[in-house]
Amino acid sequence: MSAPTLLLAVHGTRDPRGTATARDLARRVARRTGAPVRLGFADVCRPDVGEVAAAVDGPLVVVPAFLAAGYHVRVDIPAQLERAGRGGTPVTPALGTDPRVLAAAVRRLRAAGYRPGDAVVLAAAGSSDPGSPAQTAAAAERLSRALGTPVTTGYAATARPTVAEAVAGLRAQGHRRVAVATWLLAPGLFARRLTQAGADAVAAPLCPDEGVAAAAAALYTRAHRPVPA
Repeated sequence: MSAPTLLLAVHGTRDPRGTATARDLARRVARRTGAPVRLGFADVCRPDVGEVAAAVDGPLVVVPAFLAAGYHVRVDIPAQLERAGRGGTPVTPALGTDPRVLAAAVRRLRAAGYRPGDAVVLAAAGSSDPGSPAQTAAAAERLSRALGTPVTTGYAATARPTVAEAVAGLRAQGHRRVAVATWLLAPGLFARRLTQAGADAVAAPLCPDEGVAAAAAALYTRAHRPVPA
């Protein structure tokens, strides 16, 4: 029996560190699953998800390396698969609800210098997708329970409040120290914006972290059905 190819779908970035991070994640997932793993981009970079899918012989499973099921996951990736003639390909949920990903966010925040008593902003990319804010709010609630302190949300892209606005709002409420937890996977423009938001501690992107790789591997394992070799 041979397993389907795992197509890891990532956002894409012009920052070479972000692309290197995506390739590193793909290698980690491959080690965990033992499956052939291919990397495709939903935006910015090539090859896109459809181009990679079209080049794969046999069955495959797409695992979106996204923290929320926003527009790229709901619309772009299925559309690319459809154009490539792979419209029936299974696409797993996004990574963000896996507790191992939340644990990675906690580790990153503590490594950045978070102190008990700090006000906390969970910084996500943001999306025009109407369901995205609710997913980010749910992640913030889970982080709040893990830290035992309230967590607000801020965004690095199109949604509001921006991370800088969220930090400023907490300072206006009298908080002396503000820490930014990351809900971003890789280095790039959005991650750089977090460092300019005026916080006292800013967590690094979640990758590389074995928890993220384990979450992606688990999604694939749940989705695939082995086929005869």
